[in-house]
Amino acid sequence: MHNSKVRFVVSTGIGAALFVVLSFVSIPTGIPNTSLETRVALLAFFAAVFGPVVGGLVGFIGHALADAIQYGGVWWSWVIADAIFGVLVGLFAHRWQIEQGNFGKKQIISFNVIQVIANAICWCLIAPVLDILIYAEPSNKVFTQGIIAAIANSISIAILTTLLATAYSKTKAKSSSLSKEDDQN
Repeated sequence: MHNSKVRFVVSTGIGAALFVVLSFVSIPTGIPNTSLETRVALLAFFAAVFGPVVGGLVGFIGHALADAIQYGGVWWSWVIADAIFGVLVGLFAHRWQIEQGNFGKKQIISFNVIQVIANAICWCLIAPVLDILIYAEPSNKVFTQGIIAAIANSISIAILTTLLATAYSKTKAKSSSLSKEDDQN
């Protein structure tokens, strides 16, 4: 199997498995079925590092498995929203240069602007509309849940993913330091 295919499969599998495990680590917000989640920070990290396909699959597989394990059924509207969130964040992965060791102030700001926008799209629009269409849920309930989820996710990601991506990026060689080293040889 080609190295990039192995990396794709492994990162997707590890990301989805960790997503499931972290589904048991959440802080209730006081709004039914809406919590401050650590798993969304992991999803954002995998999307930001490995791109939109891995991000989408980690969100989809991880959320579907977590729902099935925790509740015995899958709430598809929120699974789809997490998958779309992973894709949206992953579309900008090349901008943040986490793998190249260049995740600095400019990239952190860009990442957090994008993740807040992606959260707003997924949780204030996509998830509530799908809740209404699929489950005939009351609109005032699902839009309240969506707004709280978007805020809680944005906070969790701004703190946890920023710290994780910064630390991970520091383990990688900076692309500019490699070019300087090559110039000296």
